[in-house]
Amino acid sequence: MQPLPLDGIVVVSCEQAVAAPFATRQLAELGARVIKIERPGDGDFARAYDSTVNGLSSHFVWLNRSKESLALDLKADAGAGADAVMPRLLARADVFVQNFAPGAAERLGLGHEALRAQFPRLITCSVSGYGPSGPYRDAKAYDLLIQSEAGLVSVTGTADEPAKSGIPAADIGAGMYAFSGILAALYDRERTGAGTHLEISLFDALVEWMGFPLQYTAGSGSPPRRTGTSHAAIAPYGTFAAGDGTEVVLGVQNEREWEAFCATVLGRPELAGDERFRTGALRVEHRPDLHAEIDAVFGELTGEQVSARLAAARIAHARRREVAEVLEHPQLAARERWTEVGSPAGPLRTLLPPITLEGRPPRIDPIPAVGEHTDAILRWLSE
Repeated sequence: MQPLPLDGIVVVSCEQAVAAPFATRQLAELGARVIKIERPGDGDFARAYDSTVNGLSSHFVWLNRSKESLALDLKADAGAGADAVMPRLLARADVFVQNFAPGAAERLGLGHEALRAQFPRLITCSVSGYGPSGPYRDAKAYDLLIQSEAGLVSVTGTADEPAKSGIPAADIGAGMYAFSGILAALYDRERTGAGTHLEISLFDALVEWMGFPLQYTAGSGSPPRRTGTSHAAIAPYGTFAAGDGTEVVLGVQNEREWEAFCATVLGRPELAGDERFRTGALRVEHRPDLHAEIDAVFGELTGEQVSARLAAARIAHARRREVAEVLEHPQLAARERWTEVGSPAGPLRTLLPPITLEGRPPRIDPIPAVGEHTDAILRWLSE
């Protein structure tokens, strides 16, 4: 079997919470050896977010499989002279990731300028809340705060009530940009022989994801309206209830689909030419009337009947599922997307990573206990 693409790459990560661990988990699953530096005793504070997974934190289980845990007091190590662990570790590393508070890396002697002067081939990646400069540099940067500052909360929810995303969108965005940036830096090093430094901020990542609302607001002078599961610029688009309570999500994207929707799904072809609904902009303007027409038809049908009509009309649609239903989703079962991962609490059900390589299964190694690999890593550094 061929090795994974990142076999032989060593990643050292002073990480905690979500963004940096999410980035390094992707690297580990592609074959990199990820050495996670944790505080002795408690370790990454995400270990204590909850205890819902057989006593383990759901966040930590999600983010930290396939890594090695090295328990290390970084402040003590910074003053340990020739016996210091981090310099010896970084001398063998290809990538160093950190999401310290602003200025902490420099105080520990782990700032990117000092490290790259000492290790020219090292790729350094700093993950922060707002970046290394500017008036928000030192601000706390929890995911909800970034979602608020980036405007995501303002466009999420209903007309009456804004809402944050139900997943840590800012953390995930930053983690994925760190992951892709590190891959690009590794490729660049193959050509140049030199490492580089990457700066990733949660704020920059999420503002990038806000591209549509920002362009919409800049162009129109008004922000897109909060519309629940509907769309600010497209109708009909969103969740509708069938008569048996099944919630069906659909999206009509163009005039051809609108005509098919009226004829095949609603059984009312004349509605396509109704003056209130004959263009996309008019359908958005008269959304309440449009929804009333749809609700009147769907209320007489079961969820299966609505889905069958939508399929016949080739209208994009889905079920609105609860999280517990997703755990048993037929698509995940049919594609065998579930596997097991070891952990300090025993085997746990987990999803395979989204990146699949033909003929090369991903690395799914256990979730480590705090400091589980400390002795083995220190022996390796002494070899």
